[in-house]
This record gives sequence, structure tokens and C-alpha cells, in this order.
Amino acid sequence: MVNNYKKHELYGKTLIQKIELTPPFKFDFPVTEQACFLYVKGGEVNYQFNDQQINIESNYSLLLNCIQSGKQMQHSSSMSNCEIVIVTFYPEILKRIYDRELPLLFQKPKNVISNKSSEKINNDFLIQKYIEGLLFYFENPSLINEDILVLKVKEIILLLSQTQNSESIQLILSQLFSPTVYTFKQIIEANLFSQLTIEELAHQNNLSVSSFKREFAKIYNDTPANYIKVKKLEKAAELLEFSDQRITEIAFDCGFNDLANFTKSFTSKYNLSPTNYRQKLNNKL
Repeated sequence: MVNNYKKHELYGKTLIQKIELTPPFKFDFPVTEQACFLYVKGGEVNYQFNDQQINIESNYSLLLNCIQSGKQMQHSSSMSNCEIVIVTFYPEILKRIYDRELPLLFQKPKNVISNKSSEKINNDFLIQKYIEGLLFYFENPSLINEDILVLKVKEIILLLSQTQNSESIQLILSQLFSPTVYTFKQIIEANLFSQLTIEELAHQNNLSVSSFKREFAKIYNDTPANYIKVKKLEKAAELLEFSDQRITEIAFDCGFNDLANFTKSFTSKYNLSPTNYRQKLNNKL
């Protein structure tokens, strides 16, 4: 139930909202060409998208695009009241306030293939202070004007670009201007030799880990861990044969962050260590 609702508009659109809620509550995000920064000032909320669930605690925030359907926010297991502040990003407003060039945060990252649509942002001191500034204007609405709202939009964009989540944030916000939906296989093949975990790959596909594994088995008839490991080792064997790269460089290029683990895995598959494998091939020449 909504106890209190306040908003500020910019160019005729709802830009900033402050909502006080009492459980139980449920909110379905509309499918629109926009993105939202949602900050939990007090209490907790549970964000759901398809079969994913993310719990957002007090002083944490969530960035999400609203281009795809199925997104929903509801109360968590906590029965305490919840206070939420939402800043909405509209492409037309962003183009208007950045009349020369959009910030890097809205430009599509190169060589990244992902359908990720949400990112939880950890407790950040500067973002907390930013929210406190917004609350001041909700308490003193007569002081707010168009210029201040434009500055507040630019301020949160700058703060988001400086968080440790900036790469994921850029991936999500760039969808506002370059919307792209990749297939499951495209995302897997593009990330085969990365060091992403199974959980991170699932997130790139907007799926829970269990749903990701089911979809993977359906397409590849194998587990994600085994399939990806085999592909990495096959690429390593190819590089050992056709390149002069050092073995440590090959291990890293194939997505292994530990040389000992790479050597053990390679030896298990080919019955030779990487060094002996290369020597054997060279002796045949």
C-alpha cells in the first residue's frame, strides 16, 4: 500500500519520485523506452524479472531498463515500511540536456554481447549524499526548478559512471539508444573464453542459474561447466600448436586465471602437460 507519493517532473515527464510503501505491495514496471535508478532509502524490496530475484536492502540501489516485460517489484520478507526514490532516464530528455554528445555511459560498449537488464549497486557514500539532496527538494518543493532537475540528472549519471558497477551500468543504459537482443547461443559463444562464472553468464542472459543450466542442456546437451572447459582446452591446444605464445599467456587468453589449474585440466584431457604437448608437436615437424 502507498502511504505517501511525491514527484517532480521535467519537460512534462515524471523524473524523480519518492514513494513510501507498507507491505504487502506489488509494482509492475511498464514496458517503455526508458531506464530507472531505484534507491531504497529504508526497508527492503524484492525485484523480480522472469525467474530472477534480487533483494535490495536499505541504502542499496538498482539500475534497470524497462524495455522488456516481466519486471516487478514487491515487498521482501521484511514487514517494515519501505521508502524508495526513483530517478527515470528518458532518451528524449537525455538528448535534450546533452545537446552536443551523450556521455560515454550511454554509448554502446565495444565487443560486449549481453542481454543484462539490471544491476544491483552496493552501498555508496556519494550516492547516499545525492539521495539526501533529492529528499531536501521533496521537503522544500518551492526551491525546485528546471535547471536544478537537469543538474540532478547529470549528477547521478556522473556518480553512476564512477561506481565499481560502471561497466554493467553502461551496458544497460546504452540499450536506451542502441537496443539489441542477442540469442542465448550468441551470448555463450561470445563469452566462451572469458573468466565469467556460471552465475555471471546466467545474469548476462537474464536468467536464474537453474533456468540457465536447463536452457544450456537443451541447446548443447551438456553442462555449462563441462562444455566451456572443453572449448577452452581445445583453443589452448590450438594455440600451443600454431602460436609462439608463452604457456601462461595461452592460459589467460583461454579464460584460465590460474596456471596450475590450466595445467592440471589440460593434462587430464590430453594426457600430456602443455609443455610436453607443444614439444611433441614440434618433434613431428
